[in-house]
Amino acid sequence: MNNKIQAVLDLFAELDKVPRQSKHEEKISVWLVEWAEKHGLKAERDESMNVLIHAPATPGYEDKPIVVLQGHMDMVCEKIAGSTHDFSKDPIKCIVDGEWLKADGTTLGADDGIALAMALLLATDKDVVHPPLELLFTIDEETGLTGANTLKPGWLKGKILLNIDTEDEGVFTIGCAGGRDTKIEFEFTPVEVPASDKAYEIKVWGLSGGHSGVDINLPRGNSNIIAARLLDEAARNADTKLIYVEGGSAHNAIPRETKVVFSTDKDVAAVLGHLREQIITEIGYAEPNMKIDITPVVNNYREELSLKDTKKIIGIMMAMPHGVAAMSKDIEGLPETSNNFATIKMTMPASKSILRSENGKISILSSQRSSVASKLEWISRKIEAIAISAGAKTATSDGYPSWEPNMDSALNKKCVEIYTKLFGKAPKVEIIHAGLECGIIGSKNEGMDMVSFGPTIKNPHTPDERLEIATVGKVWDFTVELLKELCK
Repeated sequence: MNNKIQAVLDLFAELDKVPRQSKHEEKISVWLVEWAEKHGLKAERDESMNVLIHAPATPGYEDKPIVVLQGHMDMVCEKIAGSTHDFSKDPIKCIVDGEWLKADGTTLGADDGIALAMALLLATDKDVVHPPLELLFTIDEETGLTGANTLKPGWLKGKILLNIDTEDEGVFTIGCAGGRDTKIEFEFTPVEVPASDKAYEIKVWGLSGGHSGVDINLPRGNSNIIAARLLDEAARNADTKLIYVEGGSAHNAIPRETKVVFSTDKDVAAVLGHLREQIITEIGYAEPNMKIDITPVVNNYREELSLKDTKKIIGIMMAMPHGVAAMSKDIEGLPETSNNFATIKMTMPASKSILRSENGKISILSSQRSSVASKLEWISRKIEAIAISAGAKTATSDGYPSWEPNMDSALNKKCVEIYTKLFGKAPKVEIIHAGLECGIIGSKNEGMDMVSFGPTIKNPHTPDERLEIATVGKVWDFTVELLKELCK
């Protein structure tokens, strides 16, 4: 491992000691400002806690165009079942496993901590020749691109932006889909659980999960969908009432684990066991570690949904779309429109009395993406219609715009030339289905020329996330050469 790669990984490990869960970036935002000041760089923070660090040019290149190095400071926080890791205070433990860097039972945070580490070192390494730099680090990219959305026009002066948030080395991204989230809320009045009813717990776990933009076209299971099928099967064979449901963790992560508890007036273990085997036959080839536990439990529960409300929730869960809705007509193999049935959670009223006026609530979150604005509107309205037909309330976010590709981009052409010269082969240039901050940043800064790239990261947004160490070196070498070229 050469010294430059080691320096990047060392700084990344320091970053991984600082809590940076989405929507909780206070500590990492302060850390970045302090790091900049310690290295003699001017740093600013806006009201959202986005950080902008100014690095002066290498002497002699002060008059060259400013280049923006950009990444997001937050990370998706996922951990394996049984882990006691507390993302609010515990450092991520980085482990070198052969050619890969991974974490100990949690997400690694290379998405997008590696961008922070690279940008900071590029700005301070005396061996790197570069024009004036602006290092833009945004908050809350993973759960709504909040930081990019709240950027004030004019804060950035640079018109060349290098986004270090692509997860396949040797790939340059020049466009992406837009997206929206829809929140569904269903209110219910709890009823008493009959003492004579049987109670069951279903736990779907061990699925691969993955990024809902990058992996949505793969034949992976969604634990919420699987739990819905089992719950529906119980309801078809007995009077079934929901006691508890929780599944999924984030809008942009395909759910890996869902738990459901319900009561029935009949024994449904056999029919559920039969459906379990059918589901394993259907997707077991793609989800070899999937587990579906169906367990009769002691009925010591006090409250549940009514039969009528349970049917409504099952209806929503069964009707919720998940996966690719349409493929691109222009680019082979690229999803155009998709949805992720991301999370579901039940909350009982705080009052302990069964005789009360307040209601319980079931919250559902879905995440829609499309490179076609009208299709994004269509699938969002479809999800709203499903919810409204069951008597639920909906709220769909404004979302974020797609990043329209510029096929004549001077920056992209320069990137292709430099990469080909350095590594003896042409890179892949693509448009992706996942959302990137470039679309928003570009909409706030007219005339911005942008490209996204990065080292190889496998299984982001899951505890299996890992970073290919050698590709860190390739991205470093490429970026150094690009910055030198932009000084000419």
